Amino acid sequence: MTNYQLLRDKYPTIIYKNYEIINDTKSLKVIYTYILGEYTFTPNITISKDYITNTNIDNNFLEMLLFNYGLVNIINYYKLSCPKKIIIEAAFIDNGQIEFFKKLIYNGLSEYFYRNHIDLAYDEFVTFEIKSNKKFTFHITNHFDGNLILVGGGKDSIVSLEILKDEKDKNLCFLLERNIYPKNMPSYNSIYQAGYTDDDIIIFESEIDSLLLKLNKEGFLNGHIPFSSQLAFASYIMAYLNNKKYIVVSNEASSNEGNIEGKNVNHQYSKSMEFENDFRSYTQKYFSNKIEYFSLLRPLLEIQIAKIFAKYPKYYNIFRSCNLSSKNTGTNWCCNCPKCLFIFIILSPYMELETLSKIFSINLLEKEELLETFKELLGYSINKPFECVGTFNEVRYACTKTIEKLTKEEKDLPYLLKYYQEHYPKEEEKLEEYFNNDNNVPINYIEKIKKEL
Repeated sequence: MTNYQLLRDKYPTIIYKNYEIINDTKSLKVIYTYILGEYTFTPNITISKDYITNTNIDNNFLEMLLFNYGLVNIINYYKLSCPKKIIIEAAFIDNGQIEFFKKLIYNGLSEYFYRNHIDLAYDEFVTFEIKSNKKFTFHITNHFDGNLILVGGGKDSIVSLEILKDEKDKNLCFLLERNIYPKNMPSYNSIYQAGYTDDDIIIFESEIDSLLLKLNKEGFLNGHIPFSSQLAFASYIMAYLNNKKYIVVSNEASSNEGNIEGKNVNHQYSKSMEFENDFRSYTQKYFSNKIEYFSLLRPLLEIQIAKIFAKYPKYYNIFRSCNLSSKNTGTNWCCNCPKCLFIFIILSPYMELETLSKIFSINLLEKEELLETFKELLGYSINKPFECVGTFNEVRYACTKTIEKLTKEEKDLPYLLKYYQEHYPKEEEKLEEYFNNDNNVPINYIEKIKKEL
């Protein structure tokens, strides 16, 4: 038997036991309890009262939101053994909610399933058992206005900050901080550079139970989770606590592309249009239609976002998109991962290579050891890298445009671009003219996007 089968048989159920809300003068704290066999996990979230401005809170509605965050948070602990059953004892959920979370777990953990050699059909991978009759009744009378902008420190959320800069007085910047990672300074620096202050920042603190990390080291299953789905539920809580109408994320059209040809595996599933639509439907049915979640950049491709970002040099030495770096200080680029190479390539048609080389401390297009990663990004290898990167066509287009630019300037091609020119055809599709009409962006914001383009 494989490791996953042994663990799945030994730990066949995970229980969402309860949640304890501690509401004092300084903060709102929630302690969640999950049980997996002999192991009990008690992760928590904390929201400082400094980040709460809503003076008309319906406590039942808030409790319901906090309970729902516990549902999405369980994914962190579910992945330890891929249990056959999830038992909910904390409160009641109906069949529609069960189906939402089942689909999220199955698709959101698709990379985890693939890497751990777990081959389970949708109908057989997990069942839910609800052992509570607790339901929530509430009535929302608040007026909601303005934007809650999720800021991650990369070029995408920076472009969103710039697109919505004329609504600055109505914007709040949202950060989720986790105890397992250091403070995300690129996010703070991006916010400050955009003209905001600490008074415009609200923080949701999420603490992972250290036992999870211990069990990972001992051989329990591990893998990528749909973290953006946790951001979605957390941001909804913060939007309510601050009377914000729009939750603005910065997921582009490119995130819909999967990683493995012929398989349902997408590293970016919880950034996809499918998840966005599912989450919007879920919140409108079970929460409220007064708060709206959408991706501002859904009409655009990564290549177009890169072109917009390049117009704002004040962010060049501030932004970061390297996930390996974010697990350490978050202030540098590792210069060895697919994400670093992708960002370098996608910006290269619109920025001088000398400028990019200063940002990254090296010209990544000259790194011969990145050739296989380069092929993966282009789609000329087995798989697309398990990173938040753009489509194959976009990478090919960026290479084609940069080669044309350097050739026109009579400059030598760096190693990877020379390899591309010698082995692969030009990308002829005019991607800069693309506009994805399959989006949930409010019509008045569409005009702001087109103005930036």
